[in-house]
Amino acid sequence: MIDGKSFSRWTQAAVYVAAGSNHFINPHFYLPVMPPFLPEPDLLHKLAGAAEIAGGVGLLIPRLEKKAAWGLILLLIVIFPANIYVAIEGGAPMGTSAMVAWLRLPFQILFIAWA
Repeated sequence: MIDGKSFSRWTQAAVYVAAGSNHFINPHFYLPVMPPFLPEPDLLHKLAGAAEIAGGVGLLIPRLEKKAAWGLILLLIVIFPANIYVAIEGGAPMGTSAMVAWLRLPFQILFIAWA
């Protein structure tokens, strides 16, 4: 029987591995959300994807679980400016509405708490 904490950890791991993999499958989705002041957007979005995959896998390895969670928290903080950029740009970089872009921002806090 799986307990709530294990279910949450496995779910979170799956979400991060899927999201990280998507950076490599659909790079055209991520490149427009990179703020123009950042150098090497292609490299940065690939690093973010690799970090999501590594963090997701790390959550499933007991001796790495806490380090992986802290790594994911750091990643969520580091990518937050891109989310702000999308909101300021009215959601256009993601092809969404301004309201959706602004409503996404508080979810970063929830994802940090989840980690």
